[in-house]
Parts: sequence; C-alpha cells; structure tokens
Amino acid sequence: MIESILPSDVLAVQSYTDRLDITLSPREEALIARAVPKRRAEFTTVRSCARDALAALGVPPAPLLPDGRGAPVWPSGVVGSMTHCAGYRAAAVAHARRITSLGIDAEPNSGLPDGVLETIARPEERSALAALPAGGPAWDRLLFSAKESVYKAWYPVTRRWLDFKEASLVLAHDGTFTADVLVPAPPELARLRGRWVVEGEHVVTAVVVERDC
Repeated sequence: MIESILPSDVLAVQSYTDRLDITLSPREEALIARAVPKRRAEFTTVRSCARDALAALGVPPAPLLPDGRGAPVWPSGVVGSMTHCAGYRAAAVAHARRITSLGIDAEPNSGLPDGVLETIARPEERSALAALPAGGPAWDRLLFSAKESVYKAWYPVTRRWLDFKEASLVLAHDGTFTADVLVPAPPELARLRGRWVVEGEHVVTAVVVERDC
C-alpha cells in the first residue's frame, strides 16, 4: 500500500501484524522496559520494519532512539519516518543526498472523535472538507493524517514545532494534497506536496521533500 504513494528513491516496509522477531538494542529496550504489551508490540514492530527498510537501502541496522520531541534519530546520511496505528505499522527511509526530508502517517479510515476536527483544522479546511464528495475516505481523518505527515517532514529540517493550524491543507480526491505553511519556513518547506491512499481499514499519507539535482 504505502509504496504506491512514495517515489522510487524512498524505500518502505509495512506490516499488518506484530513482528517481534528482532532483538532491540539495550537503549531501545530501556525505553519500553515498563511498557504495556500493546506499546511494546508497536514499538518493536515498527523498528523491525525500519531495520528491513534500512537493509534494503544498504544501511546496517542501528538503534532508533527518539530525540527530545520523540522523533526518531536516523543513522547518518539517512532520512526516514515511522508510523503505527491499530493493525498497521510502516517505516520509510531514503538517502539524504536524494531526499531532504519525508513524513508518513497511517490512521484508521473512520471519522475523528467529536471535537477533534475543530482543534486541528482551520476554517477554510473545514469548508473544503464539506465540499469533498461523499462515499470516499473519512476526509476528516485523512486531513489529520496529512497534517501529521507534514509535521514529520517539517520537524527534522527546522527542529521547530509546527501547530496543526500553522499549515493550511487542500485535499484532492485524486490522491494528492498540498500544504501551505503559514509561519516562516525554508523555501523547500513553504509549500509541501503529498499523496494519500486508502486500503481497507486504513488511510496512509506521505510527504516527500526531494532535493533539486
């Protein structure tokens, strides 16, 4: 599923089931030493996906530890992103010489809980959602996922928080979206373009910032 919305320079691995077949590094293990089984499973599975993706990229496995804001720190020369939700885990990686940054996110294909849309969406976004065709994906959840992908692509470059309402997104029914960042941004991040796909019970979004060659 996820490979359909990523360029060929980005390698991704996904899983619909838990993968507990890896040995975490001591530092990774310490992060979940007291975690409940559900958290341990998602943490381990998404890192198993990441190790496979790194191997496909020709990069040896390395501990994937969070920085101060919880974003994974990738090996030198690599950019990447991870996501997990109920029934789905994925990791995507690329060489930094080809890709500036990337973000992926997966969510259940169901409407947001009451009150969440007002928290994450700007007025123009809510109006645009209302105009999208019925019978498609859960558009509000898709907007949430796209904003998550935008943030995941934004943060590694800027090292700054980006609030949900500091970017204005336009979803298109053709599987694409655009995001205009409304705060000072590097030129390559001022307008971001992404793609989305729906398969079964999940929506998946991706933003990839490619380098100018």
